[in-house]
Order: sequence, then C-alpha cells, then structure tokens
Amino acid sequence: MADRIANPLDMHRQHWPESYDAQMLPLGLVLTQAYTAQHSRATRVMAANGLSPAEFDVLASLRRTPPPHALTPSEIQRAVLITSGGLTKVLRQLETRGLVTRSMQHADRRVKPVALTAQAMPVLEKAMSELHTVIGDWMRRSLTGAENHRLVSLLTKLVNTAASD
Repeated sequence: MADRIANPLDMHRQHWPESYDAQMLPLGLVLTQAYTAQHSRATRVMAANGLSPAEFDVLASLRRTPPPHALTPSEIQRAVLITSGGLTKVLRQLETRGLVTRSMQHADRRVKPVALTAQAMPVLEKAMSELHTVIGDWMRRSLTGAENHRLVSLLTKLVNTAASD
C-alpha cells in the first residue's frame, strides 16, 4: 500500500518539483484514497439494493426534502453529487478550448490518447498554485504538522484495511 502513495509522490517530486509540497500532497492523496474506499463500499450497498449511485443520489435528494419530497429538475441538479455530463463531454470541451489534444495511436485506431497542450500549462500552474494556497492554508489552520502527519498515517491505515476486504 505504501507504494500506492509513494509512487505518485515520488513522480510528482521528480517531474513537478516546484509544486511539490511534502506536507500537503501526501494528505491530499490519502484523503482521495480514503474517499475511494468509502465510495466502493457505498456502491456495493446501492447495487445490492438495485440502485446505481446516481439513482440513489436523486432519491436521497428528494427524501431529505419536506413532504411531499418533491423538487424541480433544476433543484435536483443542484442537489445531487453527480455531474450532468460525462468524461467524453469534458474531453470535448477541453479540446475545443485548446487545453488538450487527442491523437490516434497507430497500433489501435480506436484509442485516442489525451495530452495537455502548451496553452494548458499556465492554466494548470495557476490552478495548482491557488489550490496550494487555499487548501494548504485551511489545513495548516486546522492541523499542526504533527497532526497532519498522524492523520496521513491514520487514513493510510483505513485505505490498507479497505484493500484487504
């Protein structure tokens, strides 16, 4: 399990060192992994009850409103945790904006790899900088360095335990 965390961190440190934050990046990664473990369990429960995550999300959004438990489609869209589009739509939008390119692989013409463009880099760098500021400030206000380290350890234990289920 340590490799699941260490490899992306090592890669980030090697290939994007100017944005590497040795205190915050590990926590972000392990929080994502803890979320993934939780989401996997929730998805299994929903499936066992004949629901997809999206179906459950809509039903739960309706249920938590006062009787008669009704919302307009626009209200539901604002209430649900799912996105309105899919990956293909997002990729098309990014491609239209010139932030990614998609090219055919010679070996398999169905495969269209996605790559960042030079135009995307300043956008990405700015976003990463803002994320470091906003998230880093919030985490540093909330946790000491020692607490942060302990939380990473504890969440890693959760991820490791979930992996053995």
